Amino acid sequence: MRIAKPILLVTTPVGVIGGLAEAYHLAGGLVILMAAMIALLGTAAATVILTIRREQRGHPPGRDGPER
Repeated sequence: MRIAKPILLVTTPVGVIGGLAEAYHLAGGLVILMAAMIALLGTAAATVILTIRREQRGHPPGRDGPER
């Protein structure tokens, strides 16, 4: 895992950028759809991660502020 994690952290964004460039060459409008899909999936993943971290801290759902 010591070697695999840095390789994945470098090659994944390079592959995404390469895919977007290839989509632009193949069909110009396709890159807009691909970028929207990547943004949607990134937002969904970030929402899940933030929810899990909030629940692990022990805050009840629906309350983000400090308790009084």
